[in-house]
Amino acid sequence: MIRWILIAVLSIGIAGTAFWGYQEHQEKNAVLIQAENTYQRAFHELTYHVDLLNDKIGSALAMNSEQRLSPQLVEIWRITSEALSDVSQLPLGLLPFNKTEEFLSEIGDFTYRTAVRNLESEPLSDEETKSLENLYKQSGDIKDELRQVQHVALDNNLRWMDVQLAMANEDEQLDNTIIDGLKTIEKTVEGFSEGNGDSSISNTTVKEHEYKYLNGEKISEDEALAKAQKLFNVKNRDKLNISTSGKGADVPLYSISYRNDKKSAYMDLSQKGGHPITLLVDRPVGKKQISLNAGMEKAKKYLEQFNFENMTVFQSNQFDNIGAYSFLYSKDGVRYYSDAMEVKVALDNGDVLGLTANDYFMNHSEREAPEPEISEEEAKKMVNPNVEIQEQFLAVIDNDLGEEVLTYEFLGTLGNETYRIFINAKDGREERVEKLSGSEINYASAT
Repeated sequence: MIRWILIAVLSIGIAGTAFWGYQEHQEKNAVLIQAENTYQRAFHELTYHVDLLNDKIGSALAMNSEQRLSPQLVEIWRITSEALSDVSQLPLGLLPFNKTEEFLSEIGDFTYRTAVRNLESEPLSDEETKSLENLYKQSGDIKDELRQVQHVALDNNLRWMDVQLAMANEDEQLDNTIIDGLKTIEKTVEGFSEGNGDSSISNTTVKEHEYKYLNGEKISEDEALAKAQKLFNVKNRDKLNISTSGKGADVPLYSISYRNDKKSAYMDLSQKGGHPITLLVDRPVGKKQISLNAGMEKAKKYLEQFNFENMTVFQSNQFDNIGAYSFLYSKDGVRYYSDAMEVKVALDNGDVLGLTANDYFMNHSEREAPEPEISEEEAKKMVNPNVEIQEQFLAVIDNDLGEEVLTYEFLGTLGNETYRIFINAKDGREERVEKLSGSEINYASAT
């Protein structure tokens, strides 16, 4: 009798384990399929946009009307922005694709700078026309290479998830057609950079794809696990999984993950200095018990443990009992928008659920305090007189060409809406206007 009971219990246990394994397999497959679909869409859209880009540049060369040329150049600029967005969605974190991104950015910068000036009084110079001809030929070469990769990938039913596996596996020399094709494109574009030399399209505003502010000594996997164990609040280190980024990555990282029945967590730590780049904790969030302002104080204390200094909150939002806080680096009364990071806090108990410090480590540096050339009162005159200004700051932002510019930042209201308006502190030009949505301006009064 006891034997039959044991057999039944074991059978139920085996069946339960099999069912759990099947569910895990199904969930994993669903995530992989979703990722594969995203990568496929991004690549095919990139191929389409580069094809369209080549056509538009060719059309611009044939135009003889400045009135038509200017909007055509704006259209080329728009298409390059979409192509860059496509590149950012591909699994290329482990494969350098920087030269191609820089080339697309150079096209966008050149066409934008040309389009915004008065082409009737200042038409294209012979040098600029020659640059446009070079861009036409070079974009055509990239188009052909992308079409070749696309043809082979479709003909052989290749998957982008295999690209990730091939790049992540440093010990095996895998033959992957997509990787080989993208490396060919990157090498081709590198030749463009050398050939263009001192061309007028040379771009000094493209952001370097590196983390300029990482400091400290390289930490070991064991040290990385110790940091993750503390941040994840996990007692058993054996429950943590760790992997390293592959050769050619923008920055060497440790990727650490954790999962149990109640929550899952993931984080990227820089190998140099052990700095947290991203952190994500997924768990059910209960009823709100603390205010948005109290959550902000939790976020501030959380950043202090990583020695992030002079960080100021400039915006907060609440989503499903989670507080989302955006921080900026601030020094000598100037706020730097490129040195930004975000923190998410659960408003049921104050746990930190997310951190994104990517922009901060890519852009932060010790800068000389800039000086405005016009007064605050002169800048205010450039703001729509119907806007009721509530607060003002000095702020450094990136303009449309990716250049850092000093501005006066005005926070004001028009009707029932709140706006953030940036006026160039050198010439009084309106650099940017942003409509705010659901952000909390006065944190002291938050309840």
